[in-house]
Amino acid sequence: MTTKRDLPPASPSAEPAGPAVAGMPSLPFRTQSLATRKPTRFDFRPDTAGRAAIAAALGLLDLSKLRLTGEIRPAGRHDFDLVADLTAAAVQPCSVTMAPVPCTVTEPVHRRFVAEMTTPEVDEIEMVDAEIDPLPEVIDVAAIAAEALALALPLYPRAPGAALGEAVYAPPGVTPLGDTDLKPFAGLSALADKLKKPDSGPTSDG
Repeated sequence: MTTKRDLPPASPSAEPAGPAVAGMPSLPFRTQSLATRKPTRFDFRPDTAGRAAIAAALGLLDLSKLRLTGEIRPAGRHDFDLVADLTAAAVQPCSVTMAPVPCTVTEPVHRRFVAEMTTPEVDEIEMVDAEIDPLPEVIDVAAIAAEALALALPLYPRAPGAALGEAVYAPPGVTPLGDTDLKPFAGLSALADKLKKPDSGPTSDG
């Protein structure tokens, strides 16, 4: 569990929220305006409409809570670190039955923005840290919150008692065979494989 802390209002370098994508909330900070000697703190808590837009973008049934609190810290002369805590309460559709599945999220979030980031060679791509990004003109805390939430949510939410459906096998127009129908054939196949194996015991011609 992450410890919450009260943060002061965002610094004046935070621009007024505006929809980066239709309906999506935004909390942008221009990197040229960020303080280079002290951290810039933020507390992103979207309103009902903002949460609804993020929920729709992520395919959620509900997003009753979303908060990203933290700060953007100067790292060296031109780079910045975003360090924050993400908390959320969401409802996902069950991956099997589509029934609502509630979940809570408490995750640390870290992003490093590098001013002079070189493009990695082909054989180095797999070693690139996913939390390192080129320094943009604007760091949108709302977009980072939505991305962090998407990564933290369960990939295949399952409602209590939900089970995967039975697989069926058939070409179009033919009555399908289910897993239960195929069990006897599996036994026959094993028997046929056993009969095909040469007898390793002694043999006699008479």
